Amino acid sequence: MGGSPRFDAPEIDDFTRPYWEAAAEGRLLIRRCRAEACGRAHFYPREFCPRCWSEDVVWEEASGRATLYTWSIVHVNDLPPFGGHLPYTAAVIDLEEGPRMSAEVIGCSEGGLRVGMPLGVAFRAGARAPLMVPVFRPAG
Repeated sequence: MGGSPRFDAPEIDDFTRPYWEAAAEGRLLIRRCRAEACGRAHFYPREFCPRCWSEDVVWEEASGRATLYTWSIVHVNDLPPFGGHLPYTAAVIDLEEGPRMSAEVIGCSEGGLRVGMPLGVAFRAGARAPLMVPVFRPAG
C-alpha cells in the first residue's frame, strides 16, 4: 500500500536520477546548454535551456565553489523536514559556473555571514534514504 503521498522530499524520476545519484556520491550537477550561441549553465535542472529554449542541454559537474548572494535565518517552519533543525539559514548562492540556486548554509553563525563570502558545497542526508541534499558551508 502506497499510503499518503510525501511532500517532504523530491520524487526521483528518470530525468532527475543522474542529479540525485551524483549527490549521493558528493558531486553537484548542473545543466549546460550546448547551443553555439548560448552555452550557459543553469540550475534547477530542466530538459531545455531557460535562456534560448534549446533542448541541447547536458549534465555537467559543478566545481562546488560559490559565493553567498543573500540569506534569511528561519526560526519557524512547521513543514517536514524543516522543523527538525530550526533555526537554519536559507540562502541564495551564486555558483562559480554562473547559476544561482537556493540552499541552506551550515557551519556559520548568523553574525559570520557576509554577502559575497566564499562557500563550498557539502551534502546532508535528505528526508529519505538515499537522498543527499546539497548544502553550503564557508570555504577554507
